[in-house]
Amino acid sequence: MNGVAPETSSPTTVCILGADTISVDYGLWRDFVAHDLLHMVRSDPKSDTKFALITDTNLAPLYVPSFKDSFDAAKRDGSSSGALLTYEIAPGEGSKSRDTVGAIHDWLASKQCTKDTIIIALGGGVVGDMVGFAAATYMRGVNFVQVPTTLLAMVDSSIGGKTAIDTPFGKNLVGAFWQPKRIYIDLDFLRTLPKREFLNGMAEVIKTAAIWNPEEFTRLEENAEQILKYLETDRRSRPPSTELAVVLKRLILGSVRVKAEIVSADEREGGLRNLLNFGHSIGHAIEAILTPQILHGECVSVGMVKEAELSRFLGILPDDAVARLTNCLANYCLPISLNDKLLRKRSASRECSVNSILSIMAVDKKNQGSEKRIVLLSAIGRTYELKATAVADSNIKTILSPGIRVYASPNMPEQVVCTPPGSKSISNRALVLAALGTGTCRITNLLHSDDTQVMLTALAKLGAATFGWEDEGKTLIVEGKGGALRACTEALYLGNAGTASRFLTTVACLATPAEAPSVTLTGNDRMKERPIGALAKALSHNGVDVIYLERRGSLPIQVAASGGFAGGEIDLAADVSSQYVSSLLMCAPYAKRPVTLRLKGDKVVSQTYIDMTIAMMASFGVLVQRSQHEAHTYHIPVQSYVSPQHYEIESDASSATYPLAIAAISGTSCTVPNIGSNSLQGDARFAVDVLGPMGCTVKQTEKSTTVTGPRKGQLRAIPKIDMEPMTDAFLTACVLAAVAQYGSVTRIHGIANQRVKECDRISAMRDELAKLGVHCHDHEDGIDVTGSGFELTSPNTDIHCYDDHRVAMSFSVLALSLKSPPILDDKACVGKTWPGWWDTLSQVFQAKLEGQGRFASAPVRSTSNSANPSSLYLIGMRGAGKTTVGRMIGSIGGHTFIDLDEELEKRTGKTIPEIIGPERKGWDEFRRLERDLLVTTMQSKQYRDGHVFACGGGVVEMKENREALTDYKKQGGRVLLVSRPIERIVAYLDLDKTRPAYAEKTTDVWNRRRPWYIECSNYEYFAANLPEEHRATAHTEDFQSFVRGAFGHTENSIGLLERFAGKTRSFFVSLTAPQPSRQPVANFARVTAGCDAVELRVDLLTDPRSSQAGVPTIDFVTRESAFLRQVVKLPIIFTIRTQSQGGRFPDGAIMEAKALYYTAIRLGFELIDLEMSWPDSLLDEVVAAKSHAKIIASHHDPQRRLSWSNGSWTEHYTRAVMYGDVVKLIGAAAVAADNDDLEMFLRKLHEAHQDLPPIIALNMGEVGKQSRVRNTFLTPVTHPSLPSAAAPGQLSIKQIHQCLALSGFLPPRKFYLFGCPIAQSRSPAMHNTLFDAFGLPHKYFRHEAEQADESLKEVVRAPSFGGASVTIPLKREVTHLIDELSSDMRKVGAVNTIVPYWPQTDFGPRSAVDHSARPKLVGHNTDWMGIVSCFKGAGVTASSSEAPKPALIIGTGGTARAALYALHTGLHMQPVYVLGRTQSKARELVDEVDGLDGCDVRVLTDISQLEKDPIAAVGTIPADRPIDPEMESLLRAVFAKSKNKRSVNRVLVEMAYKPQHTPAMQLAEQHGWRTVQGLEVLAAQGIEQFKLWTGLHLGQYLESVVRQVVVEGKHESSIAP
Repeated sequence: MNGVAPETSSPTTVCILGADTISVDYGLWRDFVAHDLLHMVRSDPKSDTKFALITDTNLAPLYVPSFKDSFDAAKRDGSSSGALLTYEIAPGEGSKSRDTVGAIHDWLASKQCTKDTIIIALGGGVVGDMVGFAAATYMRGVNFVQVPTTLLAMVDSSIGGKTAIDTPFGKNLVGAFWQPKRIYIDLDFLRTLPKREFLNGMAEVIKTAAIWNPEEFTRLEENAEQILKYLETDRRSRPPSTELAVVLKRLILGSVRVKAEIVSADEREGGLRNLLNFGHSIGHAIEAILTPQILHGECVSVGMVKEAELSRFLGILPDDAVARLTNCLANYCLPISLNDKLLRKRSASRECSVNSILSIMAVDKKNQGSEKRIVLLSAIGRTYELKATAVADSNIKTILSPGIRVYASPNMPEQVVCTPPGSKSISNRALVLAALGTGTCRITNLLHSDDTQVMLTALAKLGAATFGWEDEGKTLIVEGKGGALRACTEALYLGNAGTASRFLTTVACLATPAEAPSVTLTGNDRMKERPIGALAKALSHNGVDVIYLERRGSLPIQVAASGGFAGGEIDLAADVSSQYVSSLLMCAPYAKRPVTLRLKGDKVVSQTYIDMTIAMMASFGVLVQRSQHEAHTYHIPVQSYVSPQHYEIESDASSATYPLAIAAISGTSCTVPNIGSNSLQGDARFAVDVLGPMGCTVKQTEKSTTVTGPRKGQLRAIPKIDMEPMTDAFLTACVLAAVAQYGSVTRIHGIANQRVKECDRISAMRDELAKLGVHCHDHEDGIDVTGSGFELTSPNTDIHCYDDHRVAMSFSVLALSLKSPPILDDKACVGKTWPGWWDTLSQVFQAKLEGQGRFASAPVRSTSNSANPSSLYLIGMRGAGKTTVGRMIGSIGGHTFIDLDEELEKRTGKTIPEIIGPERKGWDEFRRLERDLLVTTMQSKQYRDGHVFACGGGVVEMKENREALTDYKKQGGRVLLVSRPIERIVAYLDLDKTRPAYAEKTTDVWNRRRPWYIECSNYEYFAANLPEEHRATAHTEDFQSFVRGAFGHTENSIGLLERFAGKTRSFFVSLTAPQPSRQPVANFARVTAGCDAVELRVDLLTDPRSSQAGVPTIDFVTRESAFLRQVVKLPIIFTIRTQSQGGRFPDGAIMEAKALYYTAIRLGFELIDLEMSWPDSLLDEVVAAKSHAKIIASHHDPQRRLSWSNGSWTEHYTRAVMYGDVVKLIGAAAVAADNDDLEMFLRKLHEAHQDLPPIIALNMGEVGKQSRVRNTFLTPVTHPSLPSAAAPGQLSIKQIHQCLALSGFLPPRKFYLFGCPIAQSRSPAMHNTLFDAFGLPHKYFRHEAEQADESLKEVVRAPSFGGASVTIPLKREVTHLIDELSSDMRKVGAVNTIVPYWPQTDFGPRSAVDHSARPKLVGHNTDWMGIVSCFKGAGVTASSSEAPKPALIIGTGGTARAALYALHTGLHMQPVYVLGRTQSKARELVDEVDGLDGCDVRVLTDISQLEKDPIAAVGTIPADRPIDPEMESLLRAVFAKSKNKRSVNRVLVEMAYKPQHTPAMQLAEQHGWRTVQGLEVLAAQGIEQFKLWTGLHLGQYLESVVRQVVVEGKHESSIAP
């Protein structure tokens, strides 16, 4: 470790508890520690003292060998004696245990260590705490020294003598105070510390400065950028510069000295030492929930912000101090909120409930009884008390909760003075002007908010200025660089700060290329919807390249670093936002020529803000000349700004409307002292122009405004008011208008720009006021609000704030007028302009606040008023199958299908050949019409949702169409490319003469269009074997699989992972065939039996066209996956396994991997295995683009470099949790103990957190087979029919079941058939065949019984009972023997299946069944499932989106209700006609359908009653006798009606199976109906029974086996499973 040399011959020492025992410098471990130990620490340098060096297995190879060398050298130099012993422990928190301490004690004793032994703790906080406790307890205490290797340990845990271990009941519960003899803080260790760990420690450095040392805090603020830049370098090979080395040492020394001083004054935590727990009361609680994914310092960082906000809420801490602390933490990349994106990513969005945090806080050592005590700040560098302060739970809850409820106080003051924060508009302008100017400018009353922080951060990244603070953060010092900006590589993230985004777009073009040639600006989802197009267009026309990275006209954009725009004459559309104008105005002095700016549009919006900008530019020395000849034209010279020495920001006039409105709504008086008639801001007129006419008394001077409200209920409506000069204030006017005199209407107009703010504010106010019973009508540029006279309703839902500060603050005003105020769902959004607004309500207006919301880490809610469009566009070659696919999607999703070519013909009244003409002269006209129709459908609200559009094959030929489609997908819309092999398209087009032929070869057209199709689409369906046209509405299984993966459609609303997790065990088979499409189709049916998914190992594919082994081409993967989806009918896992992780894919082929992962997403793969060894950039991109696919975040260790027992897997698990919906960790076992260590690893994870994602965890190799048997979620399996196993030790499902049975985890069960007579039943043959095929130890028996008596009860309650089939005469009688009836059974009215459900055991993350417990017996009915299965197998399905098809039930026998349920619920058919032998029986069936919602059942007595011919029929009459003549006559008439309609597939499913060919079947076949015999239904319902009992998917092969046994009567021994 070649570090920076110490500044002096001796390190800097710090005194603690009266002794200089802390040494701080660079290079101590290498040059100083050994000598100091041998000659200074031990009492007798000549004694034979033993030195026991204890560290973890990660640090030992890095630092122990060099220390041995220096130790030996120090002994030689000083002629000293002494033995150095070393001991290694596992890294991670898991080592802080009784077991580890006990092992250390035993090791010390085995080495004959005595009382004079000196223990050396080398490591981070875990090592220091645990080794310190071992030293404190060995021989009742031996000396030890701390050598902290992490920044967190250097400034915190190593200092103060607190040692401890964890127990199952909590962290640090067993410990002792035991002071180390020395603490050696070697700053060179920081060079190998990962960036995240370094910043983790910086949280504690910031904490100590925040509570004790304001000067050090200022230094931390000043040096953040320099430190962060150094952390991005290769620190191992590059030591810090001399200047930075001094800075780092000074900052760390400052923190060490603070802690040493506090510990010296209060060693045993009598009170003062509690100050070191600032941020820890809340931070520790968060850490307890989010560890190990979120580090201690990260949790404390959030805790500090929350405890600072609590201090502000209690009136102790000023707002600027909160802002300084928050900004400082953010500048060191530490999270400041539980909604921090990176924090949520790392924790897999695990939620922290408010109650959980409060509960954990209740056991804090600072508390006194039930009273919580928290360290509160009163200023930066000073605490409120020299101890923790008692705080009520209600106040803590208010701070932690995401939402809030505001109650008016009965003691609201009659007169208040309220000073709002600085103006957001003026603050942002002042920051830009001062940064672009020259000289030093001191800005006071700057708004401390999210928006201004975004601006400060962005300007600093561009190098526009340097920023510093003085007067405890009340004054910002700006050293402008005179317009000398430089482009940066990091994107400027602007959140939802619209002002910053508009201003910085132009500022960015002033930069010169430095680290990058351009500047990227981006924001949150709402910002990506807000317009910037007019400004970008003006810059583009003036020589600046602006590139849209996603949606055209919105962020993110890339602005070329141009050193300024060209200047001259600029035309700008100014009818959307005045911020475009201000942006160009402020940057115009740095253009290359003087600028003449002309504003275009019907009306220039917000002229007052333009005037504000011009006035402020004058304050900074640049005078803008208004044209005397042209309206809305300005002349700006080329000239640098000269910053004034001091600039004071006015209070925000828009924010001032809220306290003034409180006075208006409550009948009290409020004075705002620094907003008056001389204000730069148009909103300063709100009191005079709005509140006055509404009945308030208004007194406004040049510098202040006072409003006194009328008596409650006396507010008047304003018939019409133009709020264009003060658009942001219209929300305040709306809530006042809502409580104006009953029935009066306030009409507000001139606010069109409010539709493109943080949200569509006009729509937001309409929708949210409606929740309170207020009637509003919005129009293009305004809103009408009808007064309620305070007669508002209490809403049963929250007020949604849209992440918009003005929405939240407006409704908080309105809440003060309500007895039962609503919950505002997002209180944090006020941080944009008035972070202390809630504190103001509490302190100034005496409002009562209640925190609301379950989770402190509230999920981020939409800021948009509308979701992404749901309509889908299909593109692809003519003949690719777009029409067929479109109809299938419409069938599955309930969408309306429109063929745009047909729609075009309909609208023009001409066919496409007629439009084009005989000599093809009309192609341009056709393309124009096609473009207009495409754009119309995309822009029309009528077509935005619920439609599927099939575009013409040549739609991509026009650039305008390609841009429209590309923009649509960037907006979140879906564009699906439908393709199939080009040779099949050519064959189709050769037959299709309805469209003009191509003028060139079809293959040439395809090759030209293919890149355009890819560019314009975000999904692709490759139709390997598309169904015939007559099955266009069928729910084909392969297409359903695609729709599930691509669009997230799931049957019964049950997600894929939920379905897997709901099973006791789930499996996926790993395919190893190099080219699946060349394998026999029947083979796939065999290998997938019992599996829940199939893994396509992309790296094992052999593509003859690929030039690189393990890297198939995209076309090859597309074809193979399409084939696979067609034949396996299961979810497919897309897997790329790299060489280092046991596969064939090259580790360095990152771009190739990225292209393949994007292909998987395009093709709708349901599951994607994503290796965690890929770079963060690739992982982030794939996860961001994954759509509805589920990510299996995997790490494999075939080389056995990691151990389950030493914590080395923890970092890989933590990383997988960040990215995965499923975690997959695959190790390797050499000995059986490796499998036990794996189980212990999983158990500890489960004990710490029970809400983590599903996990696949096992070991490879022969010894690892045991772990495969133990794994329960998506176990990878092989099959004897596969060429090879995908991994060493992989087992088949049958082998796993056999192992489970042999080990006692799968006890043999007895299954039965109950009923009479059953001697000839084939059910035993069927089920015993299946049990054997899967290696299950069960047996199926016949149990003849005519009644459900006690003897039958003994059978079902026997410990060995596994389940039963029930037939006549017991289907109803057996119900009293079971515990619960399924919903299906209750509606069908008969039990044919009994399923026992055993409770789950507490077996950690592995699901397991407690076979010793009494199971719950549930009655099901699978008859209806068998009927549905037979209809689907015969090609009859129904669509929920189309007109329902009629069906027929023949007879009213025992299965008639099952038939009715199948037709109505399973196939969505109606009306269902019942043709019975007697009308009374048929009427009884009709009367029993109450449980079937919306079921249309009709008794059929005459053929004239048949409105439509049925397409499906179920026979339920006995087949061993002729059909009743009258019934046969009517049935014959029904069948005869459809005899000549051959194009319609009509099917009769027969329930009777003796004889196999029944009279009803014969009658149906005579009239062209297809028939399905009763034994097929018996087999199908038996398959459903087996699924219920075992959870196993049979697959086509075993289903065919069942049919052979049941239908063909083959003996099970003759079937080869």
